[in-house]
Amino acid sequence: MDKFLIQGGVKLEGEVRISGAKNAALPLLAAMILADSPITLTNVPNLKDVNTLVELIAGLGVKISYEGDTVVADTSTLDNQFAPYELVRTMRASILVLGPLLARYGSAKVSLPGGCAIGSRPVDQHLKALEALGAHIDVENGYVHAKVDGRLKGGEVIFDMVTVGGTENILTAAVLAEGVTTIRNAAREPEITDLAQMLIKMGAKIEGLDTDTLVVTGVESLHGCEYAVVADRIETGSYLAAAAITGGKVKTTHTDPNLLEAVLEKFEEMGAEVTRGDDWIELDMMGKRPKTVSFQTLPHPEFPTDMQAQIMAVNTIGLGFATISETIFENRFMHVPELSRMGANIQVEGNDAVVTGVEQLSAAPVMATDLRASFSLVLAALAAEGETLIDRIYHIDRGYEDIEAKLQGLGAQIKRVHS
Repeated sequence: MDKFLIQGGVKLEGEVRISGAKNAALPLLAAMILADSPITLTNVPNLKDVNTLVELIAGLGVKISYEGDTVVADTSTLDNQFAPYELVRTMRASILVLGPLLARYGSAKVSLPGGCAIGSRPVDQHLKALEALGAHIDVENGYVHAKVDGRLKGGEVIFDMVTVGGTENILTAAVLAEGVTTIRNAAREPEITDLAQMLIKMGAKIEGLDTDTLVVTGVESLHGCEYAVVADRIETGSYLAAAAITGGKVKTTHTDPNLLEAVLEKFEEMGAEVTRGDDWIELDMMGKRPKTVSFQTLPHPEFPTDMQAQIMAVNTIGLGFATISETIFENRFMHVPELSRMGANIQVEGNDAVVTGVEQLSAAPVMATDLRASFSLVLAALAAEGETLIDRIYHIDRGYEDIEAKLQGLGAQIKRVHS
């Protein structure tokens, strides 16, 4: 099993190219199933989850090629609507093929998902929404069997809770439904807008982008197009955090500052100088120790839960103390015991964590627990005195492309070791 060995204490400096967003690439790949002519997706990050979904789509009989950062799909050869447990169990996003398969082919059999161990993340919201469009759904032996006679019918979908995956699934189903579908309490993440924009390029009719009410007028068919995946805002924030925790200066390119304004404000509150361009962001900590910052995770455009662990890591060496409230996922403080092993002072009470900054972290063997939390351990290791060994880094590989090469390019002393 691969591990990272990181020698701390180096100020990170330089430029890093940001990849396409995993959380946008996955729904976009699933939506390729809707195209009745060949479709091309570019700026696709080379990640395990992406490869898994490409494999799953190929398993449906779709002719799909993946070279460099480009995926090309031709669905004319699709011959089944079955997504098996072996593929779905490693990645929750596989459930996203449910909407497109049902809308275009009238049936789907998809295994219930696996993925990271954070909270319950119920799929029932997805299923209830599809039922509102006329789908017949049975769940048995761990599989979702969905069927519809003829086409799905437009209807009113009201989510009880904000769900990104649920919004994506219903959006990709509604575009081919008969009539108008109104999706209320829809998620507003940039990845949803990205999906809507590609669907519009394919011929869909969608209004209300970036709001919590999406109105979809169904069309008979969608055609192929060429589309580029939006920049990864979480990867962007993660590399800027690496500059903040090491007192360095890092410029992220091929990204979009508008996607993470809530996070950039926190970096400024820490005392960092943040400069924004059209497609780049630079953070200069000017060798200073950051001030601790308090925040609450909330749906977009507020502070994202996927940046919680990284900013907590920066707080561990900050001046003062801060309170972090996690309102999106339960048990999303699994990184806390690991950070504590490195000398961090963190008290957890329910969904709140109080971090009191210490002057210096010290190296210790730690273990990655989920994708985003794992990057917080990399950050802590970069700032710690000594050499830190991080185990179970397959979690990190799921969400960050070429992480060690990118960090080495900024001067980090990090290497991958095989045990």
